[in-house]
Amino acid sequence: MDISTVLLVFSAITAYFIWFLFLAGSMTGPRVWPIVGSMPGLIRNAARMHDWIADNLRTCGGTYQTCILAIPFLARRQGLVTVTCDPKNLEHILKTRFDNYPKGPTWQAVFHDLLGQGIFNSDGDTWRFQRKTAALEFTTRTLRQAMSRWVGRSIKLRLCPILASASAEARPVDLQDLLLRLTFDNICGLAFGRDPETLSPDMPENPFAVAFDRATEASLNRFILPTFVWKLKKWLQLGTESSLQDSLQVIDTYLSEVIKARKLELARKPERAPQDDLLSRFMQKTGESYSDAFLQKVALNFILAGRDTSSVALSWFFWLMCRNPRVEQLIIDEISAVLTESRGADTQQWLDEPLTYQEVDKLIYLKAALSETLRLYPSVPQDSKHVVADDFLPDGTFMPAGSAVTYSIYSVGRMETIWGADCLEFRPERWLAADKKRFESPDCYTFVAFNGGPRLCLGKDLAYLQMKSIAAAVLLRHKLSLAHGHQVEQKMSLTLFMKHGLKVNLHKRELMAVGQQRG
Repeated sequence: MDISTVLLVFSAITAYFIWFLFLAGSMTGPRVWPIVGSMPGLIRNAARMHDWIADNLRTCGGTYQTCILAIPFLARRQGLVTVTCDPKNLEHILKTRFDNYPKGPTWQAVFHDLLGQGIFNSDGDTWRFQRKTAALEFTTRTLRQAMSRWVGRSIKLRLCPILASASAEARPVDLQDLLLRLTFDNICGLAFGRDPETLSPDMPENPFAVAFDRATEASLNRFILPTFVWKLKKWLQLGTESSLQDSLQVIDTYLSEVIKARKLELARKPERAPQDDLLSRFMQKTGESYSDAFLQKVALNFILAGRDTSSVALSWFFWLMCRNPRVEQLIIDEISAVLTESRGADTQQWLDEPLTYQEVDKLIYLKAALSETLRLYPSVPQDSKHVVADDFLPDGTFMPAGSAVTYSIYSVGRMETIWGADCLEFRPERWLAADKKRFESPDCYTFVAFNGGPRLCLGKDLAYLQMKSIAAAVLLRHKLSLAHGHQVEQKMSLTLFMKHGLKVNLHKRELMAVGQQRG
């Protein structure tokens, strides 16, 4: 190598490190390294990612910027990630400048094969049209009544017998798995009127459910790979990309049969009252004609949104009940008071049927406990947006076009500046009014578990209805304790699953009507 080449290489290296020093000095988050940026910190803390992000946000005052890859011409835009949990910033992103912060091309490309241009994977006019159509359905009382029926049937005919059998045999159960199956059956029933019956005593493998899980997992795997890598794997049909295509074929076949059968049923009985599943209601929209492909994506989008979120939230709730007997007893006292009023003092009658919609609606403290669970363990711990045009957040952070912003929902619930000195404590009372009789929720940018702004979760009330019904049914019949040696850990994914499930022992609960003394 001659001297001119050496000088050229040396000059390039020197120029890079001068540039890098300026870059690193402008980053406010975790340490940024040459070339690899903040990747070493991400990898080192992969097992506790959400807590690591929360630690960084506390140190940085609620917002920081980091560079995933420290490469010139990329670092300031495509490589830059802003992370925040400041409620004012969240309101700006999710509401005030909503159109400037869409899901963006990366997110849409990752989920396009599974979700297409469905409501949870679209932006702009495509999203607005679906949101408006879906919002009209979610405001109807019919849908709430349908959810109540699906949940009540699953509780009575499947969940309760399975738990009773396990209790009688002194056999631990994986409650997270049972809840995933139950909520999957319910959301499928609500979405397209067919029960896949995955929650059964023999725990069957339903082809549609298996394919849906594999397709979701394969889609999520794309997030950890550069776009050109997973697209090359897709073209070559390698690894998870091959599995994804096989799973999508199973899903397409299953839903095509469902849609065909539903259309035939509606054609034979056109005078029949509107069905209470979303698929039929979309089909019966006056003056609208949707393609089968569109209807498939409608069903899949709502299954993705409604299945994992409620079951994961309930798993963390039951784990917290094992650790907080005081709260558990207050929930039992509230349920007992409601049932004493509606069904009398015979506690056996309390167990004959699941709670009605009216009874569930009165469980204010239970709703507070579930909300407190979601504050500390949100089902979707973080979300990301694409920055369309240069912007400034309310705290002064500059957002260059082409960069990304991640808002940490997990961190929002764990900030002392937002929730007070006891922010890490499980205390449902913080959700109650001074008279302890009314539920009071902060704004949706302080409690972001159901998103905020125009994308506020349409199924929020249905989610509370389902979670309250299931929680009441389980706690009325059983006191839970963790199985010996079982470790509860977070799984690092887009949904806050428990890595090893939730294995619990079930102990029969002794119930007493209000007014009876405790023994």
